[in-house]
Amino acid sequence: MAMKGNKYGIHRVIEPKGVLTQAAYKIDNDMTKRYSNEIICDVISLNIDSASFTQMEEACGHDPQKIGEMILGIVAERGKQQNPVTGSGGMFIGKVAYIGEDLADTCGLKVGDKIASLVSLSMTPLKIDKIKAIHMDIDRVDIEGQAVLFESGIYAKLPDDMSEALALAALDVAGAPAQARKLPKEGDSVLILGANGKSGVLCGYEAMKKVGPNGNVVGVVRNPAQVDALMELGVYHKVVVASATEPVAVLEAAIAANGGKEYDLSISCVNVENCEMSAILPVRDDGIVYFFSMATSFTKAALGAEGVGKDVTMIVGNGYTKNHAEITLNVLRENEKLRKLFDEKYL
Repeated sequence: MAMKGNKYGIHRVIEPKGVLTQAAYKIDNDMTKRYSNEIICDVISLNIDSASFTQMEEACGHDPQKIGEMILGIVAERGKQQNPVTGSGGMFIGKVAYIGEDLADTCGLKVGDKIASLVSLSMTPLKIDKIKAIHMDIDRVDIEGQAVLFESGIYAKLPDDMSEALALAALDVAGAPAQARKLPKEGDSVLILGANGKSGVLCGYEAMKKVGPNGNVVGVVRNPAQVDALMELGVYHKVVVASATEPVAVLEAAIAANGGKEYDLSISCVNVENCEMSAILPVRDDGIVYFFSMATSFTKAALGAEGVGKDVTMIVGNGYTKNHAEITLNVLRENEKLRKLFDEKYL
């Protein structure tokens, strides 16, 4: 019988001892070690989180070969795909290769099932044997390799009614639209930064449903060429043009699009740094700011809100919300235009 590991994967931590795998610098990615409460998958693709991939692209001069070398170097050194600059990872899709006997009757899986991990690669033991392809436009890396899911790990079986690529693209940001359903009330005004990205459009759709006909959902994009296509999608009441790195410009455009009033909720889905104040400034006192972006500096957010006297509730973008996988996949099932967009963009 295989040895039992720690529920949270602490048995895989190499250094420093006493921390969880996300905080660890190096974890054990030896796939010949089989624990009774782990699942091991043959990985098909990694979906690198947007902030991490953007940073690696810029650092590597947009050269796919150099990005591949960087990823291989990170995984060789750390035993996981955790960007040393952003600290973030992504998620994977793969085929179940091993189920420990302690999980066999409770995990709802069998060997051969295709699943998407719903926990970050920044805490997931990963071994890469070969990088097969890098899809620069969609932050995806096809590999041959293996990854471990711990007993506490969450995952979703890939659905039968959509492609692997489509499901992966949606599940990668599943926490965001689930929160966009949960946080607003009917009649609220909602501002979404990074409105053109996949998390942005999914959030817009869920927020529109929740706020109803008396609410107002406004998207912010930097590129004016994106406005018409976003409005055609039907996921925003209005879309304004401003750079999320320029908070005063965002404030002015956003307030003008909301009848001169501040917002009840803002959601930051941007993938670049220094956008904290653009999410905070347009929100009323006692409003909510939800930072889904992994490029967020929570020091800048906290001190920035204090500095402008904003009494807002700021929420860390927890990638897990109850039923988030099903909520997100259902968005694509419900909205044909969104599904078509994802199909075209993420195949």
